[in-house]
Amino acid sequence: MQLITHLRRRALLGAAATLPAARGEAQARWPAQPIRFVVPFPPGGLVDLLARPLAARLPQLLGQPIIVENRPGAGGNIGAELVAKAAPDG
Repeated sequence: MQLITHLRRRALLGAAATLPAARGEAQARWPAQPIRFVVPFPPGGLVDLLARPLAARLPQLLGQPIIVENRPGAGGNIGAELVAKAAPDG
């Protein structure tokens, strides 16, 4: 009997956690700014040819523009370093 009461309590707490979203009090839709899509290889290469169609489709799904930025050099390390040192934005 205690197990059933405990499960009911957990279910009610879980439902209560969704109330702010149901009332429209949730955080703003993520992402809130244009997305920078870093491709660590030169334009026109295979990775770029795969990234561009993906970047063209993502705005439809996310509702934000995608900016493709090619950062070639050092076998992809320059682009990876740019992403690693980027300011966190959520």
